[in-house]
Amino acid sequence: MQQQRRYVISIAGFDPSAGAGILADIKTFEHLEVYGLGVCSAITIQTEDQLQSVRWISCEEIISQLKLLLEKYPVQFLKIGIVESLEMLKKILTYLEVHFPQIKIIWDPVMKASSGFEFHSTISKSVLTQCCQKVFLLTPNAEEALALTNETDAVLAAEQLQQVTQVFMKSFKMKDGSMYDVLLQQGTRLNFKSEVLDGFVKHGSGCVLSAAITAFLALGNDLKTSCELAKSYTFEFLQSAPGLLGTHHAIKLPVQHG
Repeated sequence: MQQQRRYVISIAGFDPSAGAGILADIKTFEHLEVYGLGVCSAITIQTEDQLQSVRWISCEEIISQLKLLLEKYPVQFLKIGIVESLEMLKKILTYLEVHFPQIKIIWDPVMKASSGFEFHSTISKSVLTQCCQKVFLLTPNAEEALALTNETDAVLAAEQLQQVTQVFMKSFKMKDGSMYDVLLQQGTRLNFKSEVLDGFVKHGSGCVLSAAITAFLALGNDLKTSCELAKSYTFEFLQSAPGLLGTHHAIKLPVQHG
């Protein structure tokens, strides 16, 4: 019997280099055998190593895009990347909570582009808490976790965020120099050791990781397994091509359908 097609949505920016944002998410979804739908939240003027400017899409336009898609497709998991502000994010999350409460949301809180361009410089603690309470999983890297909480220790920052949602924090360094990712859920902490790949930096790797988690969840895996599989997928992506732009077509991983 043919398996029912799984649909997921990415709300993210349009990066013309296709290395990050909505195009990176859609490529990841497609390779992992889920159907990716896209809602544009920003238009960027950039390449993989230079971001000149951002034109934000209004909250009304984002919600209009979402409404039409969600009235037609049976979406269970949705990923959010860059949006103009936390206040706008709260409006989008509130809309989803009221009208489509079955959807689980993965929020990748992009604070700064890999080129150094800053998207958000100020964070309202109260609005952040309200947003986090409405998401299923938060996927910051260590630097983003610190920026969100004003902490000086990445693990303490992740634990603070865990008080309101589940957290998968990428790339934090231990005192001995080793690198880890950490999953904090329901009072538990799981460390995933990371192999350091010198010279294998890729534009949009954080987008790929959070999109892969979203895809693996949609395929029926639990959160721990989805994070493990997405971490392995991203590791292969980092080695997929020379330069800052990776490829997906040659990545071979077992896709676990639930």
